[in-house]
Amino acid sequence: MRRLWTVGAVWTAALLSGTAVAAQSVGSSTDRARLVETRARLGVAEARVRSELAQARAGLEVREAQLASRVRTARAGVRMDVARVRSRLQATEAALASRGPAYRGWATGVGVARGVSVARTVTAPEAWLPQDPADSLYRAARARLNDRRYAEAARTFAEIRTDYPRSGYVGDAYYFEALARSRVGAQQELRVALELLAAQRERHPQAATVADARALAVRIESQLARRGDADAAEALMGAARGGASQVACDDEEQALRATALSALLQMDPDRARPILQEVLRTRDECAAELRAQAVFILAQHMEDDDGTIDLLLDLAHRNPDPDPEVREAAVFWLSQTGRDEAVDALVEILESGTASREVAEHAVFALGQSGNPRAFQVLRDYAADSSADPDIRGNAIFWLGQEGGEEAGPFLRSLYDSLQDRELKERVFFALAEAGGAGDRDWLVARAMDVNEDVEVRKTALFWAGEAGMSPEEALQIYRTAPDRELREQAIFVLTQVAEDDEAADVLMEIARTEDDAELRQQAVFWLSQSDDPRVAEFLLEIIRGNGGGGV
Repeated sequence: MRRLWTVGAVWTAALLSGTAVAAQSVGSSTDRARLVETRARLGVAEARVRSELAQARAGLEVREAQLASRVRTARAGVRMDVARVRSRLQATEAALASRGPAYRGWATGVGVARGVSVARTVTAPEAWLPQDPADSLYRAARARLNDRRYAEAARTFAEIRTDYPRSGYVGDAYYFEALARSRVGAQQELRVALELLAAQRERHPQAATVADARALAVRIESQLARRGDADAAEALMGAARGGASQVACDDEEQALRATALSALLQMDPDRARPILQEVLRTRDECAAELRAQAVFILAQHMEDDDGTIDLLLDLAHRNPDPDPEVREAAVFWLSQTGRDEAVDALVEILESGTASREVAEHAVFALGQSGNPRAFQVLRDYAADSSADPDIRGNAIFWLGQEGGEEAGPFLRSLYDSLQDRELKERVFFALAEAGGAGDRDWLVARAMDVNEDVEVRKTALFWAGEAGMSPEEALQIYRTAPDRELREQAIFVLTQVAEDDEAADVLMEIARTEDDAELRQQAVFWLSQSDDPRVAEFLLEIIRGNGGGGV
């Protein structure tokens, strides 16, 4: 369309400049002859400009209808794409959290991104107490830690505690010594690190690193548990469940639980699963992010536990989670299993008629991708349900056209007769054009020719019939029989798309010669100007000379 407007601007400029020349050329018979010729050329130019404007208008209407249809059908898919991205992000972040401080340097804290614990890579901060007697010792310890000389760093931080017990650095020295020992990695060093973190909690609860220390303790317990330390395994289980000290809406506590759950899953999936299920049954608002992470973790092991599908179905529909994103995540992961039980669950969601709009959209999307025969029967039932949400019915129609197989065409053609909503009718046109089944093209042509249809519906049907392979003869028949100018303009447009260049040129030249409607003649001239047929240039010259039959 940009090209049309650019050409129109050029011709407008030509009109203005030609008029100026004509105004200056009235003094002699030669000038008057030139004026006549200029006027003739201007007439053609004006006709072209009008044709371009008319075609631009028609083209914009067609494209608007096409784009609106595609946007509506893609909306559910886009939402699910977002869900996929979030889930992949969760998978990556869970993997990072499970690796703990061994990944990308030494991680010393826990962040939370959508319910997933993420290790933060930090270093010991710059010295902040220049007058403190242990300041120089802290600087030395920090340098050794940053240089990854962990054993030396641990000894130096220990000297701060023993040599300067009243130093302002002592509280945090417990943590940094534990961090350095955890990086050494020996089992005895890990146990000493845990003891240091416990001492810090008891003696220096106001230290700036206390929150980081709790996260570090969980990661150390995970390492020890993987090496067979039963006490560490029990401590990790307790952290995953959430202790008695848990404070409502405590983000740090939720982050610690997410870290512990990820670590426990890596160590012992069978022991982690009941805790994950317990998390999902806790419906308080504060734990929504943690539940989202639990959904992801459970979904990775769905093949090992048939009860997981029931749990996800509860979250999505039977006893819906109060958080909409947790509900949508449950539906998404149900769709990814490919198991008959999951399809049954999605079918149950739609057949109930009580699912929220968002959950129903996700269920339609999931069923459309499943390839399951029962799923497509449910989509057909939903598309035919006049009481269902029109947008979701449109999505069901779209997926039937995309994946519904040989049965989709006959069903959608029969469904059309019961539809009152114009947008749903247009969705059927689009679906059938995409499906390309036997009889779909002919049916679209018949709708375009049906004089009982609304003109706008016929225009849309005509466009999609052209996309489905309408013949030039059929487009020409609609042009000759349609009483409405807009429909005839659409027929001219479709004709230019479906006919070979020489065949289209023959029809367009005939329209330019014989059509009574001036705007339709201009349409024909415009499309001729886009043709590569060598006859067109001479034909347009004849029009300019005034010998073009009906004229323009």
